[in-house]
Amino acid sequence: MHVHILGICGTFMGGIAAIAKAAGHRVTGSDRNVYPPMSAQLEALGIDLIQGYAAGQLDMRPDVVIVGNALSRGAQVIEAMLDRGMPYISGPQWLAEQVLANRHVLAVAGTHGKTTTSSMLAWILEHAGLSPGFLIGGVPGNFDATARLGAQPFFVIEADEYDTAFFDKRAKFVHYRPRTAVLNNLEYDHADIYPDVAAIRNQFNQLLRTVPASGRVVVNADDAELATTLGAGCWTPRETFGLADGGADWGAHIEEGSAARRFDVLLRGQVVGRIDWALQGAHNVMNALAAAAAAGRAGVTPERCVLALNAFRGVRRRMETRGVVGGVTVYDDFAHHPTAIAATLGALRAAVGVARIVAVLEPRSNTMRLGVHRDKLAAALAPADRVWFLQPPDLGWDLPAAVAQLRDARYADGVEALARGIAEDAAAGDHVLVMSNGGFGGLHERLLADLRERAARELPR
Repeated sequence: MHVHILGICGTFMGGIAAIAKAAGHRVTGSDRNVYPPMSAQLEALGIDLIQGYAAGQLDMRPDVVIVGNALSRGAQVIEAMLDRGMPYISGPQWLAEQVLANRHVLAVAGTHGKTTTSSMLAWILEHAGLSPGFLIGGVPGNFDATARLGAQPFFVIEADEYDTAFFDKRAKFVHYRPRTAVLNNLEYDHADIYPDVAAIRNQFNQLLRTVPASGRVVVNADDAELATTLGAGCWTPRETFGLADGGADWGAHIEEGSAARRFDVLLRGQVVGRIDWALQGAHNVMNALAAAAAAGRAGVTPERCVLALNAFRGVRRRMETRGVVGGVTVYDDFAHHPTAIAATLGALRAAVGVARIVAVLEPRSNTMRLGVHRDKLAAALAPADRVWFLQPPDLGWDLPAAVAQLRDARYADGVEALARGIAEDAAAGDHVLVMSNGGFGGLHERLLADLRERAARELPR
């Protein structure tokens, strides 16, 4: 079968492409921005790529068009597809019908931690010799790809609550029909799609309706929104994880002063192993507990889960060190919601002590640009000693006013000016945490280059 994928360079759709290719299909695709690294990954798989959404690409007459949710009515290729009466389907539905049917699907949902927890879970199953299939919205350090077909029966999927396609406004995850569903947490997000948190809860409830009674729901026992969601209906046995003293099935004793890098894993109050890894922050402890609980549904023992987690290498763009120049460490992180920003900064503060932290934020997500969480932004950024913002001209709300209580906030209207300002201000021992849910215009490499240039200027002659 020839499948043509619209929006192929997104992480999810690129994963669909890789899986379709592995399943023996002919795969082509197009995107508005065809560029590395995704373009290189797809071309290495022998997938032909087309720049843009012109109607002519449909002249190759694919058997089915897989439509990404970035596409909408008005795009030339969409109008041509509809006019010609061509078969089309969404990515989640194609995956559900062609790959997930008759597999044990382990789906990881939640506002935060989906990518990391999915990566941990896939790695635990791999470590146990189960060779799972997976589709993850990031690059796991223990694998060389974001997606693979894998062996029967297990498939791990990052279960996104964003809408499916222009013709299907349900959350993506309602298509997956998991046998094991992980609910990490629930907060208001995706303000361009959902009017309030109740609308998101409703989608999570739809997900719960698809999990069989013979399956398992693994749920964060510390999350009030999830408790409300479960109260609206759950027909599947639950297994809980948490750090609060609330009697969760899975818990942890975090070593004091370790920045949550070392902790004992507890199952119903009994220590089953100790984790000592490079990750930091209580949020990653929670991710580990969720992954271990879910892996148990695939028959992996708690002790084997701990062994695997000790060998977990993290995920790209989650507190990833991009370079150290002149004693200045530059990190990349995907945080863009106040809760994630606060968790990431809190973990970094616990790790570096009194060293200066410089936070750098691009208000890029649709929710951020709409200003939904602007009143929480200053408190989330408070652990940083200095905060730099990229201030887009069309933000639509008063960023300086919203963060006026920050002790040291600075602004730049372009990436080059931002990199230059941070580099000139930085001092040895600083930790610069760059946060965005996009590429930030290549800020990391620009900043490292500017730091190298400054270091070269300051060398004694």
